[in-house]
Amino acid sequence: MLQSRRSQLLTPEEEIRFSQQVQEGERLYKIRKQIADKRKVDPESISEEDWAKAANLPAWELAVRIQEAEEAKRRLIESNLRLVVSIAKRYASRGISLADLIQEGNLGLIRAVEKFDPERGFRFSTYATWWIRRAIARAVINNSRTIRIPVYVAELINKVIKTELRLQQILQREPTDEEIAAETKMSVERVREIRRAAVEPISIESPVGERDNATLGEFIPSSDIVPTPEDVTERLILREQIDMILEKLQPRERDVVRLRFGLDDGHQRTLEEVGAELKITRERVRQLELRALRKLRQIGERIEDLRRNQGLELEDALALIDTDFQ
Repeated sequence: MLQSRRSQLLTPEEEIRFSQQVQEGERLYKIRKQIADKRKVDPESISEEDWAKAANLPAWELAVRIQEAEEAKRRLIESNLRLVVSIAKRYASRGISLADLIQEGNLGLIRAVEKFDPERGFRFSTYATWWIRRAIARAVINNSRTIRIPVYVAELINKVIKTELRLQQILQREPTDEEIAAETKMSVERVREIRRAAVEPISIESPVGERDNATLGEFIPSSDIVPTPEDVTERLILREQIDMILEKLQPRERDVVRLRFGLDDGHQRTLEEVGAELKITRERVRQLELRALRKLRQIGERIEDLRRNQGLELEDALALIDTDFQ
């Protein structure tokens, strides 16, 4: 297991340089894997000569780049181990030891190092926080006990989750309890309670309140919940991905799509209802909806193309997509 140690924080310039070296290493490893897949053998069995030839590099330069990539990866990981510990401590007392939480967080950190693209303009710590939290939350969900969820938490949990993810997009960091409370018009203590519940294993059969036959499924629209405890984290990820895609639309188009399809509250609205909320005509709502759906189709086709031809995941594909769709 990786152990947290005192490591000097990297400068932004070092983060960029090391991340670029890691990405070059990942590119070269991908080339080796492609050779292995064609031959149906283990990548480790590919000779350095064959690997270098496929990468169009001299063997000595291939070795240097791989060595640089591994060293850069180590530096990025070691300089952010304290970030893992600080995040893991927030999830303590949930049925998993702090050491195990740190171990899971370290796996998320490694994944972040392998995927981080410095050209997107974010600090590495901002990007890594998301992957670390994802790994730790998944461990909590898979190992913790099922809890009894208060009725009012069942009714408000989705509102807090959506607000948290939206603020993450705006602030490019994890929002504080106070910031979420201000947005949701709840007390800070209420927000903290709901956020604690949000990372517990929840299913539609989880008991709610005092009635033995009352379940979470009775209090949250079926389109807005997940069927199993293991999928709770996936719901959070899906929410964030939807927001990322919708960010490619103009603000008014985004508002129309959210209201028409009930993305925020599960309640689909008519053209008239959307027009009343946005203070525009029914016809204008229809025009905005058609334009937004056309853009989303184009974005979807572009994402699929990037995934198929370049092997990119959603987040990386979206970063390459312009917003000049007509």
